[in-house]
Amino acid sequence: MEEKKPRRLIPLTKWNQFHLWPTIGGLRHLVAFAKQKNFEQVLVRANGRVLIDEEAFFKWVSESKEGGYHV
Repeated sequence: MEEKKPRRLIPLTKWNQFHLWPTIGGLRHLVAFAKQKNFEQVLVRANGRVLIDEEAFFKWVSESKEGGYHV
């Protein structure tokens, strides 16, 4: 039986402790325009904090490149 790993949620302000790209400013831009850039699927909002679903983020990046969207 396959055990499902819990998804890793990274606070937006701590993203660069785990990944070099994108910068915090770049992430804030994506959050501000989440609806237009179809970025809502990556975000988890809890108690006023913005968390990034790491797996969903990288899936979004590869889908955006395939769809010809500017990331």
